[in-house]
Amino acid sequence: MLICNCLAGLADLGFRIEDVIEQEHDAALGNGGLGRLAACFLDSLASLNYPAWGYGLRYRYGIFKQEIIDGYQVEVPDYWLDFNPWEFPRHDVTVDIQFFGHVRKSTDENGRTVAHWEGGEIVKAVAYDVPIPGYATPSTNNLRLWSSTAASGEFDFQKFNNGDYESSVADQQRAETISAVLYPNDNLERGKELRLKQQYFWVAASLYDIVRRFKKSKRPWKEFPEQVAIQLNDTHPTLAVVELQRILLDLEGLEWDEAWNIVTNTFGYTNHTVLPEALEKWSVPLIQHLLPRHLQIIYDINLYFLQSVERRFPEERDLLGRVSIIEESQPKMVRMAHLAIVGSHKVNGVAELHSDLIKTTIFKDFVTIFGPDKFTNVTNGITPRRWLHQANPRLSELISSKTGGKDFLTDLNELNKIELYVKDKAFRKEWADIKLANKERLAKHIKASAGVTVDPTALFDVQVKRIHEYKRQQLNIFGVIHRYLTLKAMSPEERKKQQPRVSIFGGKAAPGYWMAKQIIHLINSVGKVVNNDEDIGDLLKVVFLEDYNVSKAEIIIPASDISEHISTAGTEASGTSNMKFVLNGGLIIGTCDGANIEITREIGENNIFLFGNLAEDVEDLRHAHTYGTHEIDPDLNRVFQEIEKGTFGSTQDFAALISAVRDHGDYYLVSDDFHSYIETQALVDDAYRNQEEWITKCITSVARMGFFSSDRCINEYAEGIWNIEPLRVEKEEGA
Repeated sequence: MLICNCLAGLADLGFRIEDVIEQEHDAALGNGGLGRLAACFLDSLASLNYPAWGYGLRYRYGIFKQEIIDGYQVEVPDYWLDFNPWEFPRHDVTVDIQFFGHVRKSTDENGRTVAHWEGGEIVKAVAYDVPIPGYATPSTNNLRLWSSTAASGEFDFQKFNNGDYESSVADQQRAETISAVLYPNDNLERGKELRLKQQYFWVAASLYDIVRRFKKSKRPWKEFPEQVAIQLNDTHPTLAVVELQRILLDLEGLEWDEAWNIVTNTFGYTNHTVLPEALEKWSVPLIQHLLPRHLQIIYDINLYFLQSVERRFPEERDLLGRVSIIEESQPKMVRMAHLAIVGSHKVNGVAELHSDLIKTTIFKDFVTIFGPDKFTNVTNGITPRRWLHQANPRLSELISSKTGGKDFLTDLNELNKIELYVKDKAFRKEWADIKLANKERLAKHIKASAGVTVDPTALFDVQVKRIHEYKRQQLNIFGVIHRYLTLKAMSPEERKKQQPRVSIFGGKAAPGYWMAKQIIHLINSVGKVVNNDEDIGDLLKVVFLEDYNVSKAEIIIPASDISEHISTAGTEASGTSNMKFVLNGGLIIGTCDGANIEITREIGENNIFLFGNLAEDVEDLRHAHTYGTHEIDPDLNRVFQEIEKGTFGSTQDFAALISAVRDHGDYYLVSDDFHSYIETQALVDDAYRNQEEWITKCITSVARMGFFSSDRCINEYAEGIWNIEPLRVEKEEGA
């Protein structure tokens, strides 16, 4: 009733509710998969009645707002906090966070050595709370975000009066940079220091909050792991392991072994990458400078850990160097993933392939030391409340009409009921009409934002995600160029028989990732040529949608016919966008990587288009590239020649992209997979022409997606890692 009143009230004022909703900015709190996964998890935790808090930084400018100027990515600030009605400032909840300084040791009356971290700089963390309501339950959890401000206040009046104008606001400006931008460019040393400052500021404020609430319960410290479970979402919060040990040792006076037992039973660690170069490391000199007490504790943790390893494996001296938290390089580095493993009682990957790979590759030695039981798998999931019900309301309504209500939104396995209607003509027609309406909506958005007119009846081919070489947007755009060249070589009569296609890209490149930015430039350069070629017309369009975010995803995903999840096998931990696309009635072209494997197992091999080499072959291929002969696929070579002719702009602009494949080992196997990719795209065209069969594939796929709910995911964490049960909640009437 309230919604109806709101609609009517807005109409009386001359407004549409859709226009009002569009005024709200996307919350710029996460970048890609990690942040989006965390949001799904928070939704599921509240909807399943688990008492949980999320912690993060209140970034004033988010990652950045992406603009495309002359085909290039340009980063500008994202002023999303100009209007954020959902946060509640908690100026009564503040924490003083210390940086720099020195450590003084003393002996207490019991002869125990006590460390005192003194001096340095204090920055104040101020809490802002965002309520996370559950679906169909009164349970509401909290997301607490920390904003940084100077402990000394905004303005030093004394310095100002003395004529030191810049210095009078310097403390505040330096403090505020900590929570200014998500992922500052860490190509420079100052950027690295700021990134480490962010991580410590975040975990120190959050742990202070957690410990404060625990101490109010008056329970003994040994019960801390029974009352508190902390999940490390990748390595970024790993300093929490060290900070909790510091609190228990230095502030609460516990002995080392007792404190360390509490720490390791409190933390769980979720790993999100198998790429060795993506495993976070911080230089010892930087940590020494910024967090001197923490470096001492890290060295102690490492000493006790390596001593225990040496006792168990006295003959394996090389093992100590491989598993050490400290990497003996120049300069020495702290391996944060190793610290997270040693400091946690459970380590999980996020898809079956990924969890198997981390046990047999990057963390193989730790499996030997701790045993396989410490390592487990929790395949990622998504919340159907946002990614089906909110993003695709007409499809949600159609499904609920056949499943007997909205129960599928809290038990996604209910979707299997719609498979009974796969041959129902009225159901199939409504299904096709919904897809077409979603494509028409996206076509309007493309026209308004990119100025390109696309045909909604064409096959919409979508790849939207972070731009990275391992995700292989370069393979996609090379494939688009191959399609363009093939069409150009045809006669007009032959072209009429071809399947029209719209290739849609979106995603941000990290500001310091030059190669990723070149991929964006190539996509836009190809689009400029293809979209204006009268010979091709509507047979092929290439679109890059700038500033990809959640709001745009809710328009793009329901409109997809085929989505591309084409990472080099063994490099994508899981992926969740693949789940979102299938849940919305789109099909996948992808490699045997991440969650694609489990999606294939659930929906059936006939309903997904797989191509490329398998994960177990990747290392051998890379070795052959480096030490043997490396033949470039002939079709890919023709693509390279066309780029080098200047067809898509200056030949120098894209030389590095070509060179990475041709001259520098083709690390991501673009050439090795190119032929298979092109052949599989032809199969996609053939399948799409048979719309009756295509719709059958789509309905069947959605019906079998029940496993990929974040609710299932959270229940697995709760049972296997956190050892918690949901609270009993009386549901409100009508909920």
